[in-house]
Amino acid sequence: MVRRTTLTAAVLATFWAGVLATGPAAASDLAKDLFGAEKLPSAAAPQSFGFYSKGCFGGGVGLPLTGPTWEVMRPSRNRNWGHPAMIALLEKFSRDAVADGWPGLLVGDISQPRGGPMRTGHASHQIGLDADIWFSPMPSTPYSLAGREKIGARSLLEPGTTHVLDDKRWDPVYARLLKRAASYPEVERIFVNPAIKKKLCETVVGDRAWMNKVRPFWGHDEHFHVRIGCQPGSPGCKPQQSTGRGDGCDKSLAWWFTDEPWRPAKGPAKPRARDIMTMASLPQACRAVLDAPSPPSAQAAIFNGGSSMPVAAAAPAEAAPVPDAGAPFAANAFAETPKIGVPLPRPRPGS
Repeated sequence: MVRRTTLTAAVLATFWAGVLATGPAAASDLAKDLFGAEKLPSAAAPQSFGFYSKGCFGGGVGLPLTGPTWEVMRPSRNRNWGHPAMIALLEKFSRDAVADGWPGLLVGDISQPRGGPMRTGHASHQIGLDADIWFSPMPSTPYSLAGREKIGARSLLEPGTTHVLDDKRWDPVYARLLKRAASYPEVERIFVNPAIKKKLCETVVGDRAWMNKVRPFWGHDEHFHVRIGCQPGSPGCKPQQSTGRGDGCDKSLAWWFTDEPWRPAKGPAKPRARDIMTMASLPQACRAVLDAPSPPSAQAAIFNGGSSMPVAAAAPAEAAPVPDAGAPFAANAFAETPKIGVPLPRPRPGS
């Protein structure tokens, strides 16, 4: 059972200040500050706008902090929100991973309640279609909420190196976990450290077609990054380029083991895109996403399982709106979740 924590007056004051201190977004405003201040999603049809590293999304839903086959890490960041398709996939993936012999998923950042650039961390994760999964397994006894803020993820790289994967840290179970993630048709990319991709190339036998989705990228030695494609109902979502054919164990992978990817850039350091990105840089629809109200039931926020993270309260079953084909929010993803207290995708797969 998850340990309950005591909410202080300061925490409550900070939350409600963030909820109430909203206003129209100006073109010159820094997008990271506006989206980073949002505590709850918008009441709208689920829709992603823009690209993974320059956009936002409406109608987001939350992954509960604790599930039977997953735990959300770093809950104070309030980044356990995503497009309903992303949240549904994570829940299904967690169940399938357990069936495969993995103890359960430790889920890192997904997105902010309304997406957009973050004040710290990722360049992507902006349109609700990205999620980080730790390579560390879920423990048999759930971590406390305080513990989830401090416990570090376990790197699969040999300490002190950037290229060589320590054979003692590698286990075929990681390949099975990545293969399961790649098995879902909606998943388009899985980012891992180049050394992990190389280990897959050296050890996977038989079916290797799924490895096409596993792409090398800087970092990603403690977690892997799952990305799904633009979803139906999001005409403003910009898709990424195809990965082509093959298992990715070619010259494109060999490049990562040259000096070029790791050579410091010449000239003065450039500012991070998120630090200079204004609202004018994002799709125009993102201003409407910021200005949109939260779901009516979310105005009376509750706290999931006693945690210090505010989540949206679900409406009672009798008050739930009946979908209407002519209503602008007919695809609203909020549904009754009285035990969890967060808006979740409807229908919920496997339940």
